[in-house]
Parts: sequence; structure tokens; C-alpha cells
Amino acid sequence: MPSAGLASRRIVQLSALFAMLALFTTQLVSALLPYVPVFIAAAAANLALDIYLQYKQPGLLSLLGKIRFDVTVRQLLRDMLMLVGLLRIDGIEPLAEQSPLTTALLAFYALHFGCQAVAILVRRTRALPIVTRNIDASALHLSAAPPRILSRRQAHRLLTFSVPTTVGLLLTAATTDAYWGGIGLGISLALIGGGTLYLATWLLPKKRAKNDERVLEWLDQWLAEYKPTVGMYFSGGTTSAYQANMWLSTLSQLDGRPLIVLRERFMVQKIDATDVPIICFPKVATMFSLETSTLKMLLHPANAAKTSQVLRIPTIKHAFINHGESDKLSSCNPYAKAYDEVWVAGPAARDRYQLADIGVDDKDVVEVGRPQLSPILPFTGAPTGPYTTVLYAPTWEGWDGNPGNTSVVLAGENIVRELLADPGVRLLYKPHPMTGSQDPRAGAANERIKAMILAANAKRSGARPGPEAAAELERRTAALDELTARKFRKSADEQERMMLQGSPDGGQQAAVAEAMAAWEAAFWASFPEWEHQIVTGPRPAIFSCFNQADLLISDVSSVVSDWLSSEKPYAVANTAGMSEAEFRASFPTVSAATILTPEADGVAALLKAVRAPELDSHAEARAELKEHLLGPSDPPSLARFNAAALALCAKADARRARMASRIDAEIPGQRVAEEAAEETAQDPSESNGAEDSVTA
Repeated sequence: MPSAGLASRRIVQLSALFAMLALFTTQLVSALLPYVPVFIAAAAANLALDIYLQYKQPGLLSLLGKIRFDVTVRQLLRDMLMLVGLLRIDGIEPLAEQSPLTTALLAFYALHFGCQAVAILVRRTRALPIVTRNIDASALHLSAAPPRILSRRQAHRLLTFSVPTTVGLLLTAATTDAYWGGIGLGISLALIGGGTLYLATWLLPKKRAKNDERVLEWLDQWLAEYKPTVGMYFSGGTTSAYQANMWLSTLSQLDGRPLIVLRERFMVQKIDATDVPIICFPKVATMFSLETSTLKMLLHPANAAKTSQVLRIPTIKHAFINHGESDKLSSCNPYAKAYDEVWVAGPAARDRYQLADIGVDDKDVVEVGRPQLSPILPFTGAPTGPYTTVLYAPTWEGWDGNPGNTSVVLAGENIVRELLADPGVRLLYKPHPMTGSQDPRAGAANERIKAMILAANAKRSGARPGPEAAAELERRTAALDELTARKFRKSADEQERMMLQGSPDGGQQAAVAEAMAAWEAAFWASFPEWEHQIVTGPRPAIFSCFNQADLLISDVSSVVSDWLSSEKPYAVANTAGMSEAEFRASFPTVSAATILTPEADGVAALLKAVRAPELDSHAEARAELKEHLLGPSDPPSLARFNAAALALCAKADARRARMASRIDAEIPGQRVAEEAAEETAQDPSESNGAEDSVTA
């Protein structure tokens, strides 16, 4: 079904391109004949189609740009064909009527290119060396962005402002009266000329922010006033923001003054609702403002290419906290030895680093637990309702092509088929958001699994929640969107968003958490208890799915470690080609799991054990493994995490004190040497005598 939809969409896209080429051909032929009715229809339809595609299918037109047939070339060709047609139509004098029209048309294009030059200058002046959020930046004299059609949408500007010209010239072709063409060109010239002058006002001092040097001075002053102590550093791609977002609540609860440091401009809007100040340093040169600040330590949820740049700041201590722990090799990256400390959940990860032998000293590994697991509800026994809810949450295929990374390709369909065959199972399917990004087979298997689940739902029936449940979900969705939505104009640029996202309202993160809890309750209540669910969006989150499920089936991933905090039964698919004994020995997180083969043998027995706890032979092992993976429950994980942060901050303070004492010790010696040099310069004989005595 999805492939059929993709194919039909491609057909529509190709048809649109062929239609545009056909209209160009028709316009050319009808201009040369000339055949006025067809000429007018083809020219009007050609421009209308280009405008429609520019607003609705810009990606499609980008293909034409790759072959140098971009919007400027297309519009110029349309206008030239228009002039050719007018030249061929009887009743229009080329010198007396068409020459002024041609001159005016050339003036229009000159203004268009002039407007584009001004737009480039405006964009450059509005690109600040840093981007902030949750920081009052009013002192920088930030201003609202100019209209998008003038500053950033040159294709839209050219096509839209060309409409009066095209209409006027077509009326001239129909009536042989150049008056209409003159009116149309006059309107287009007024639009593009007035737009250019209006856009140029953003280059005036009143609408310009402070220059880069003054912006960095302001930043240094803000850092001196705010006095940050602990921060989180993050760099990544467009789909990686979840790695930082999972730590927001923990960061905001630490003792001290928190700060979030980003490196990519787009990432500023990818960070979820938080009251913590955010600073983005697109260039490494600006980032060294942190070196002279009071910032003592940075937490790192992920390794990134730009991480090495911040590690060069000697005044800051660095702790690698990762965005999830599993038995995979990626959880023991040799890059970890670049950090001052590596923070892990429990003893299992400590052992993992030592077994990996990648240069991370055991003394640098700190066990802090997993503070963000507190929303996960504990195991309360066997399911009491008519349905056993099973969460199948496979991970993605990874970068290395190892078949053991994900079960989707080799085992996913078999697992889902076995689960759907049990009438007492309600399946929640939540694949990793990057499934299929590296291996097309994983993406195809993912689509087939979704189709299986939809087909199974079609065969089920039963009572459904009343309309009030859907109304409640709609109300909760609106309330949550109200809190989390980015309320910006379409024309808003980076500087305007920075201006609007100044000082935080206060308590926004807590309000969002409360609204999210209410939304999740309304979401699950809006579906019947017998209906399978496919969860692919950011809502509901994986922990919410945990609390709905009685059983987890997953792969070797951090999902398993997090799930173990509930002590509920779980199973792991073995697609690595190992025996069960080898699999358990290689991956400690599966030691308390039921191991499933690629054929999904054992699903029926697994479901029996979930429904009858006396058949569950792994209950005690899960409790032991939980502590081995996540550490003790007392003191709470957040307390241990906070203590580790304070201890690392103390190490940063100690280093600064040592450096200050060394400088103080060196300064007196330097002064003595300077005084001696001055005396020597005044009495050269003393210097010669000293040299003679040394030689003797």
C-alpha cells in the first residue's frame, strides 16, 4: 500500500513537469503561428502551474534547478515568448508599442536582481554570531523580520510580482492595445521597486541589531551576571534532538545555575519546552566565551564531531552521560576517554567499559543511575483484564550493518504474527524513529508490520469509548499544543524568534509535564482496550507505552535497560546468529529475558508466563539485574546524579585555584627578573663582572 501511494505520487509529480514542458512548447508554437487564443491560454496556464508548484511542491521544482532550469530562467523564457508572440501579432507596432514594453520588462528584471542583492545584505546583517533562547536579549536591539517574500523567497517574489505583467501583456495580445501591457508592467515595477525600498529599511540603524563584536560583549556581560555552573553540551543532526531532550528535566533540577550549549542554529527550536537558558555557538571562535565564564562542567549526552572543540576549554570539566545504555559496542565508544568522567547508570556499565578495554580508567567511571526513569510505574502482577498488552519496540539497524542490531528485518514479522494470532493480546508497536534510514529492508519490513496490524484491527470489534473521550483528547491536545507550539509568524527569522523567546515565563517545563500527563491519560482512554496501536510519533513517549504494557519485546538496546526499572517481564530477539548461551553471555542485559529466535518460537509460552506469574522463572533475576544495570534505589538516582555534578564542579574549582596560585607564584619571580634587567641596563659593568665570575 505505501509503495503504491509513493508510485502514484511520483506519477503525479512527473505529470506536472511534463505539463509544464508541454505548456512551454504550446506557448512557443502558438506565438510563432501566431494563434492568439491558444497563446493566451498556454501562457496563463504556464505561469499559474509554476506558481502552484512553487507554493505546494517546491521540492519538485528543485529538480529543474539542478538542470539549470530554475525559476528565473523559466520566467524569463515565458516573458521572451510573450514578446515574440506580440511581435507576430498584427496590429502591434514593434517600435512604437513593443519597444517601451521591452524596456519596462528589462527594468523589472533589473529591479528583481537589485531586490535580491538587498535581500542578501539584509540576511547577512540579521545573522548574529550566537543564537539564544530563554535569555532577555532586548539590549541587542533585535527587530522583527522583513516579509518572507522579499527577503527569503526570491522564486515566490519573481513569480508573484510577474502576474500583473503577464496579465497586462496577455490583454495586449488579445486587444492589440499596448496600453494594457503598460499598466501591467507599471504595477509590477511598482511592486518590485516599492518592495526593494521597503526591504532596504532593514539596513538602516533603527532596524539593525548590534554588530558581532557588541553582541559578544553583551554575551560576556550576561554570563558574568548569570554565573552558570553546570551545563549540557549538544551537537547533532535534525533527528537527534531527542538525545538532549531526555535530559532536560534532570538538568533543571540540579543544584546551581544550569545552561544548555548548542552548536547548530536549527537545534535551538528542536529543544523541548524548558526554562533553562540556551546559547547556540555556530562557530568555534565564539564558543570560547565560556572559557572566561563561571561555567564549571558540561554534560554530554552524545559524541559528535564538534565535541572535540569544546573539550579544548581547560576551565570546564566534562562528563559523558550518553543518551541510553545498552550492551552494544556503541555504548563503549573509545571517544569516551576524552572526557574527565564517564557517568553510567550502574555496575553493569562500569564492567562493560573495563571489558571493552578502550582506555577509560575505572576511577573515571561514576555510577549515577537513570534519573529520568522515575515516571515508569513498577510491576504490580499479572494482567487482570481480558487483554495482555504487549509492547514491541525494536531498535534501528545501526551504522555497521550488523544483523543483530534490529529484529525488524529477520524476526519482526514473525513476532508480530505470533502476537496477533493470540486473541487475548493487544499489541503496541513502536519502532525506532530511524528505522529504515540505513537499510531499506528494515524500512520495508516496518511497513509490512504496520499493514499486518491494520489488517488485524479490521478483523476485531467491540465496544468503543464514547464521543466524550475523543473530545477530551482533542481538548488536551489543544492545551498541550498551546504550551509547546512555537508561535511565530511565517516570516519570522532566527533573530525574531530570538527576540520573542527572551526571558522564560517561569514554570513552563512543569506546566508542560502536567499537560503531557493529562494528554497521555486522554490518549489511552480514547481507544478501546482490544485495539492494536501503531505508535510512530513523538507522542505518546516510550515511557508512557511502558506503563500501558504488561510485556516488552525488544532488541539489545537502551529500551531494555529502561524497561527493567519496572521489573516487568521482557523478551529479546536474538538475530545475531549466536546460540542462546552465547547471546546471554555476550549481552548481560538479556540475562533475565526470554530469548526469541528469528522464527519467534516461544511467544506462546512467554504469554502464558506473563498471565500466570507462577510460571515466570525470571522474576527474581529481573530484580537483581535491575540493580546491576541501574544501581540501588536508595539514595534516589537524582540525588546521586546531583552529588556527582557537585563533585565534578568541585574538581573544576580546585583546578582553577591551582592555576591561580601558580600565576601568583610566577608573578613575583617575573618582577624580580624585570628589576634585575633594569639595573643591568643602568650599570653594564656589573653585568660583565657577573659574567666573568660565572665563567671563572
